[in-house]
Formats: sequence, C-alpha cells, structure tokens
Amino acid sequence: MKKDQMLSGRRAVLRIAACLGAALTTRLLTAGQAQTPGSPATPVPSGGAQTASLVTGPQNPSTYRLQPMTEGAQPRYRRALPPVRKAPILEMPELGRTMVLTFDDGPHPDYTPGILRTLREYDVRAMFFVCGEMADAHRDLLREADDDGHIICNHTWSHPLMTSLRPSQIRGEMGRTSAVVEDILGAPPLWYRAPYGAWNRYAFEIGSEMGMEPLAWTVDSLDWETPGTDSIVRRVLGGAGPGAIVLSHDAGGDRSQSVAALRRYLPRLLDDGYRIAVPHR
Repeated sequence: MKKDQMLSGRRAVLRIAACLGAALTTRLLTAGQAQTPGSPATPVPSGGAQTASLVTGPQNPSTYRLQPMTEGAQPRYRRALPPVRKAPILEMPELGRTMVLTFDDGPHPDYTPGILRTLREYDVRAMFFVCGEMADAHRDLLREADDDGHIICNHTWSHPLMTSLRPSQIRGEMGRTSAVVEDILGAPPLWYRAPYGAWNRYAFEIGSEMGMEPLAWTVDSLDWETPGTDSIVRRVLGGAGPGAIVLSHDAGGDRSQSVAALRRYLPRLLDDGYRIAVPHR
C-alpha cells in the first residue's frame, strides 16, 4: 500500500510539471508571434526599473540593436579622392562662356577688402588661394570671403618653392594650411596651387591624398610685377576666353594696382558677355 501511494504521488508531481511546462511554452510562443517585425516590442525587464530605463527610443530590434555599433561612426558617404594628376588644370572650357578669377597669397588687410567689395558690387564669385600663415593671422577676412560665397583654396603655409622640398615638408606646408582653413571655416579646401607654379610628382600625390585638385591658370595678369594698372587690365582683357582662369594677387607685396585693375576689367568682362563663376566639386 505504501509503495502504491508513493507511485501515485510521483505521477501527480509529473502531471503538474507537465502542465506547467505546456503553459509556459504556449505563453512564449504567443509572445513571439505577437511581436512581428516593425511592431513595437514590449520589453520584459529582468533587472527591475533600472534595467528598463536603459531601453530608450524605438523598440524595433533592427533599430536599437544597431545603435551601439553606429554611435560615433563616420558619415556614410565620403567624398571620393581626386585622381593623381600629372599636370595641373589650366582652363575650364566645360564652363562655357565663363571665366574664373583667382587671387593668391592673401588674405591681406590692405588689399583683400577692396577686392571683396568689387566682387560683391558685381555679385560674382572668385577663388582665393590663401597662404596658411596669412589665413591664420587674418581669420575675419577669410570668414568674410567665405560668407560671400568665394572658394577658399590652399596655397601652402609659407609660399615655398615646393620642388626644392622633401615630401614630408610639402605635406607639412599643405597639411598645415588645410588644417587652419578647416579650423576657421569648418571644412578643408578642395583646391590647391603650387607657389610660383612649380609642381612635381610629390605635390600631385600629396594634394590628391588630402582631397584637393591642382589648379593653375590660363592668364597671368603679371600684377606681381606691379607693371601698372593699365597693363594689368590689358593683359586680362587680352587673354579673355571661355574657360579662362585669371591669376591675380591680393598679397605678397603692394597690390593696390591689382585692386584698381579689378574695378576696371571686371565690368568690361561682364559687358562682353562673360559670366564670372567658380567651379564646384
């Protein structure tokens, strides 16, 4: 009798366990079916209110599970590096009846403001190839040029002859200037120009690594020789043509002739049907 009672007790325990297991399985399956992709999930905290408070925002698993992996990641789309060129860009005929005005060596507090005023008066944009030491010393002028929509470009830090430098020195000159421009404007330059127009393989390679295209010129105004305002005007108008890139200066010496010449040749170019614009990348 005692033995039969023990067997009956064991059977009862097993039946109870089986019923509990079936109920738990049914509950889990039901919860899994109700939580379809895209529908809000109801978190079941295992550590009380403190654990539940860590789950914030959308409860879609495809969202919150990726958050820790994407936090602090770089932007998804990054600008492709330009090709390593063997020669700088000299003209832009694809722009049509358009010319590009460029100014080197600045910004300078004595000459850059006058150039900016003339460009603003005629509502045109230009490219300023700045030396890093000048940009660093005259940050407000750089911001003013950028606010007016002009393109700020890299002309090395101290205007050296790059063909006489080691690759590490070229990298330092260009990298330091890109860094100060980015610090002032929030973005690094996308164009660069070798001082004296002296390019070499290292300059092209390093410029490309830094995400910049090399731009030279079609028309040298020779304003750096201070030949007189009339001479500068004649040279720019004589070299005018679709896609022409004009080289002038707003620093590096007395550039009062450059400022005066711009006031004369810019309206003439516009009257002749040229559009003054800047390239975009």
